[in-house]
Amino acid sequence: MKTLTVFTPTYNRAHTLERTYRSLCSQTCKDFEWMVIDDGSTDDTRTLIARLANEDRLTIHYIHKENGGLHTGYNTAYANIRTPLCVCVDSDDYMPPRAVELILDTWRKRGSDRYAGIIGLDHYAETDRPIGGGFPDGLKECYLLDLYTHDIHYGDTKQVMRTELMRRVAPQTGFEGERFFNPIYMLLQVCDEYPLLVLNENLCMVDYGVGDNMSRAIFRQYTDSPRSFAKLRLQAMSLKRSTFAYRLRAAIHYVAECLIARDGDWLRNSPRKLTTLCMAPLGMALWAYIRYRVWRMERGKKTIIENNK
Repeated sequence: MKTLTVFTPTYNRAHTLERTYRSLCSQTCKDFEWMVIDDGSTDDTRTLIARLANEDRLTIHYIHKENGGLHTGYNTAYANIRTPLCVCVDSDDYMPPRAVELILDTWRKRGSDRYAGIIGLDHYAETDRPIGGGFPDGLKECYLLDLYTHDIHYGDTKQVMRTELMRRVAPQTGFEGERFFNPIYMLLQVCDEYPLLVLNENLCMVDYGVGDNMSRAIFRQYTDSPRSFAKLRLQAMSLKRSTFAYRLRAAIHYVAECLIARDGDWLRNSPRKLTTLCMAPLGMALWAYIRYRVWRMERGKKTIIENNK
């Protein structure tokens, strides 16, 4: 049995998946498998994976499932992975040649049941620079939430997790009709109990595309999946490693997202009722701002359509 599974949830990304595959073929260590979870793609993803599998260069597990959103892809992965370690590499990202070697060398030398896994760096694909910079010199281990709440590191990171721990918190239960439920919910559950070994090396090249489009997309996600975002904020207020400032911010977002979802039980359901009540005015202001941004986007789209008639 291999030691690591690299899993890739994908939806209509046949045009980028081969780059991910070629990066895995170039790994200096071959002690891993590749699992592709196809979330109901309508392009030629299935045909592509069949062709790549015929090259017989990697152990590839292809799973096709009904479309359900990103977190359901993670759920499917954790239910099917059989290796001790796992890491997600998105369908438009890829791994540098020594990534698997660095991961497994680090785990063999320093890993134990004390740790949830390993945390390494993501790099911008365009510049090969670490997103948010490197980790501080001398940092050997940390809790995931501490990176943000203690100003240790800002920016995306790559988590390599012990599969058995992720299975304990999976599946992540979402809400009918909502697709944008971040799988970090499961990571934070595990990493609130266990620290991660710090590997100050590039483990993944991330292709962000057009940043302005991403900025606009988050407001649409807020309105399309408000209950999912509210559940994330409830978790943020409940985690043992949350700081006071982090809980305040979570309460503001929680109120805003409950208002979008028209959830009248927002105060009763909060684990931090006084904090939530105090932050409610700011939450209402954020709700109004989100609605304004979405209205602006919809108005802009309507104007473009009318001008093209």
